[in-house]
Amino acid sequence: MRPRFWLMKTEPEAFSIWDLRKRPRKTEGWDGVRNYQARNNLQAMQKGDKALFYHSNAAPAGVIGIVRISKPAYPDVCALNPESKYYDARAKPDKNPWVMVDVTFEKEFSRLIPLAELRQIPGLEKMEVLRVGSRLSVQPVTAEEFSLISGYAEGIQAGSALQGR
Repeated sequence: MRPRFWLMKTEPEAFSIWDLRKRPRKTEGWDGVRNYQARNNLQAMQKGDKALFYHSNAAPAGVIGIVRISKPAYPDVCALNPESKYYDARAKPDKNPWVMVDVTFEKEFSRLIPLAELRQIPGLEKMEVLRVGSRLSVQPVTAEEFSLISGYAEGIQAGSALQGR
């Protein structure tokens, strides 16, 4: 069974959850992915899938909210634009290896859940983002991992921080 949940990394200086929330319809194209495995993950996404929004290369890095996939994979137009930092001279209008999806803002957590804190949540031990050297910008997340992080965030928002875990 294919994953229905994902984790999508972005540097907050380039594009943050707050930028997404300000967009018309709170929706934006997730472009610029130039790793084939991450591209394959984008291609596997379907409308309605959910993703954890992860601020990477930040101090601290971590999960900040949830987005919904609102449009499945389509050609990444940035690859065809010579003025874009994501331009790829090999991409052609009829043969573009790169794709993007549209994401829609769903929820911002009351605070970022740092990577170090994620490591301490029981049940997340096998999560891809917690592996040393994990740099993949778009990665699958199990339903259990998504649920654990969402529940943890709700516990923080309620002030309980999931006591007893």
